[in-house]
Amino acid sequence: MTGYASRKSLTRFAWLSITAALATIGLKTGAYLVTGSVGLLSDALESLVNLVAAVVALGVLTIAARPPDEDHAYGHDKAEYFSSGVEGGLILIAAASIIYAAAGRLINPQPIEQAGLGLAISVAASAINLVVARVLMQAGRHYHSITLEADAHHLMTDVWTSVGVVVGVGAVALTGWVRLDPIIAILVAANIVWSGVRILQRSALGLLDTALDPKDRALVVAILTSHSEREGIQYHALRTRQAGARCFVSCHILVPGEWTVTRGHRLLERIESDVRDALPGTTVFTHLEPIEDPVSFEDQTLDRAGEAETASQRPIP
Repeated sequence: MTGYASRKSLTRFAWLSITAALATIGLKTGAYLVTGSVGLLSDALESLVNLVAAVVALGVLTIAARPPDEDHAYGHDKAEYFSSGVEGGLILIAAASIIYAAAGRLINPQPIEQAGLGLAISVAASAINLVVARVLMQAGRHYHSITLEADAHHLMTDVWTSVGVVVGVGAVALTGWVRLDPIIAILVAANIVWSGVRILQRSALGLLDTALDPKDRALVVAILTSHSEREGIQYHALRTRQAGARCFVSCHILVPGEWTVTRGHRLLERIESDVRDALPGTTVFTHLEPIEDPVSFEDQTLDRAGEAETASQRPIP
């Protein structure tokens, strides 16, 4: 199976998330109607957000799986950051809705009815979310999909929300203090806000072409250092970035000027192959330069340092 074919298969996880959202919406809405608990209502609202997020994830995963084309030569992987960004925004909207509903009940508290039945229904819905979240998290890490990871984190937030609500409703049933229900709901909303902000932050960093994780970058440096020590060469201008599931690595390799083009090219092929083996799904760009030429050291930054004389003005030795 090709890389893009395997990416396309990720939509099955989005369908799983959609199915789970529909099931939990039904269960949690029923629990709210039975008990009248604003905490359970907040739980149902978050499941509605889960459904919207899962639908968005389905569309984005379909786009991200498309192979490169004339207008998108580097593929469509970064589309996943838009999905996680939307999900983070929806989480914040859900939190605001929960706080709004809870504030009204805090001012005008109402008793909770049939707490036992409502809690049983909520626990069943949470179990569904827990199982699906674990499946999505494993798939997200295996396929390096930020969309699936964001969806998994969202579902786990829902699970912890349900735990808080269950504790709140149970405490109300035991103590009779009805204001405890909206207080728990507001605390749950605060936790949801934190989760949404983290997802938005990660999405923004991805759209800004953030460098590879330090552990992955260290693998690249180790490979380059190994070749440098073995071949007697140097390297500089190492740049990395993450674009969804795909990684990009570029660097300049400096070799003795007496080397033939063929020898230099073979070295670059070995380096690129080693990086791809260490980090599957990585696109590697290398640039060969003579180590004796001072000009080779003028382009270590993103914008070339030497502007006084262009390459076309320099004589070819």
